[in-house]
Amino acid sequence: MADTSARTLRLLSLLQTHRYWPGTELSERLGVSARTLRRDIDRLRELGYPVEARPGVDGGYQLAAGAALPPLVLDDDEAVAITVCLQAGSQGAGDGLAEPSIRALAKLVTVLPTRLRRRVDALRAMTVSTGWNAVPLSDVDPAVLTDLAMTCRGEERLTFTYTAADSRASTREVEPHRLVSLGRRWYLVAYDLTRHDWRTFRVDRLTDSHTTGIRFRPRELPAPDAATFVRDGIGSRRTGYTVTAEIEAPALDVHSRVGRWCIITALPDDRSHIEMTVDNFDWPILLLGKVEAEFQILGPPELVARLAEWGARFSAATSRV
Repeated sequence: MADTSARTLRLLSLLQTHRYWPGTELSERLGVSARTLRRDIDRLRELGYPVEARPGVDGGYQLAAGAALPPLVLDDDEAVAITVCLQAGSQGAGDGLAEPSIRALAKLVTVLPTRLRRRVDALRAMTVSTGWNAVPLSDVDPAVLTDLAMTCRGEERLTFTYTAADSRASTREVEPHRLVSLGRRWYLVAYDLTRHDWRTFRVDRLTDSHTTGIRFRPRELPAPDAATFVRDGIGSRRTGYTVTAEIEAPALDVHSRVGRWCIITALPDDRSHIEMTVDNFDWPILLLGKVEAEFQILGPPELVARLAEWGARFSAATSRV
């Protein structure tokens, strides 16, 4: 029975990739006959999984969308990745997503294996919320985030290779402090033992990290918290564009929709002023569209030109409908 159950879970995991599987390939992967595969497929259907079958010599199987959400089978990396995203969504997500994110996070953490729960708990404890960050989209392996979080909590020195913005690589030895998600990226705040000062490191530029086995006594961070330290450091060296606009909507309404991505100031007559610093103009255009209110761009002129390009493209698309 145990072998049958394990094989069924393996079959479900393969089907949940949502690709079409030829029957012969599935049989080979599971090491069973076509007849046994059909019985396993029937078993999944009895459990509520809508498995579609294509008959014939070249027939196969694919998991279809069902009327209800059946249990999912996740590997370790997938479970950690979902937990990371749910945590980010529970910290200030708009549009009513915060409460569902918290409920889903509680359910997932409850059923995580002990080895994963320790890593996820470390990530939750060692990550500082900025209050206005979006879900980070930088190319960072969730396993790397949990490893860094474990090192922060364990107060153990860390070495890694770091590639700066000018593509120069260097080896660093640090005392890790906290992880911060800000501006759709992850950052590690740490005391750099080579520079003898506090530094902020983008996690997506960090490779070959290893703990040294040397414990340290935490130093006092020269800022109220890690998020403030990162935000101030980025602001002092940013070379992007400062976008400003006035929106025909109350500040509270604007904040509920996009408050975690920009600075909002209330204006008379239920209007709002927003300001944000960006490296390209596509993101603020999406943000302004999300507000769902009339607006006027104050600067820079390049954003006005970029918005005109978007408008022309969308107008052309709607004229063909």
